[in-house]
Amino acid sequence: MSAPKTTAEELRGVGLRVTAARVALLETVRDGDHLDVETIASGVRDRVGHISLQAVYEALHALTAAGLVRRIEPAGSAARFEGRVGDNHHHIVCRSCGAVADVDCVTGHAPCLNASDDHGFAVDEAEVIFWGLCPDCSTA
Repeated sequence: MSAPKTTAEELRGVGLRVTAARVALLETVRDGDHLDVETIASGVRDRVGHISLQAVYEALHALTAAGLVRRIEPAGSAARFEGRVGDNHHHIVCRSCGAVADVDCVTGHAPCLNASDDHGFAVDEAEVIFWGLCPDCSTA
């Protein structure tokens, strides 16, 4: 059994140049929980010092395009980023505080839902966002 890939090896494996900022950004996203850009930027700054918000946006775009990071955009909320990729899971969002949690697919492999009319598309993924109140907000 081979050792898990390092963050640098993962970046190289998808054709991205390895920089301290990209390594810090990917690790920040993976250590976090559905983080917004400002929170990611703060986490990267804690790890490597100054980085511009524009550089964070550019790195997030590259990492998302490379499939190392997933971007979600719940309606009425800022974009969020997570390191859980490639498994077609879904999300649940609190209508009050905006907390986001993962929801595993309930029917197996992607896509775990079937469109009633696929209009001829070859569907390979389904994205669902469940909405409600988190435990803290529902008892408040």
